[in-house]
Amino acid sequence: MALVLDTGPLYATLDRNDAQYRRCLDLLQDTLEPLVIPAPVLVEVDWLVHTRLHAGVFLALLDDIVAGAYRVEELQPEDYRRIRELCDRYADADVGFVDAAVLALVERLNEPKLATLDHRHFRVLRPRHVDALRLLPEEQA
Repeated sequence: MALVLDTGPLYATLDRNDAQYRRCLDLLQDTLEPLVIPAPVLVEVDWLVHTRLHAGVFLALLDDIVAGAYRVEELQPEDYRRIRELCDRYADADVGFVDAAVLALVERLNEPKLATLDHRHFRVLRPRHVDALRLLPEEQA
């Protein structure tokens, strides 16, 4: 088992001013499972860091990856078939490549949960392996 990270929670842990910083940091620090970053998520995080923070923050994330704090999971050929299917099926819901790639990876890893702040998209997406994903951190009441 692993905790797959979407862009939102990963970015939030890098930006102390982010409203979700503490919740996301606690989630990542409290999990005993390996932390998995889908490779396309890194591109989004890089863009966010470079537009909102500074390059040193992304370099620190890369240092953490090299040190083994995170595992980056590359997409496989079968993932691209699933991504294409998802992008086509959910085109009207504005589901893009990265969200589709995250779901394809979650399915391939047979994970019933996902660390994401994008509940709007991931509540719409229907995974093949479970009725619905458990989205973490849980939404606050």
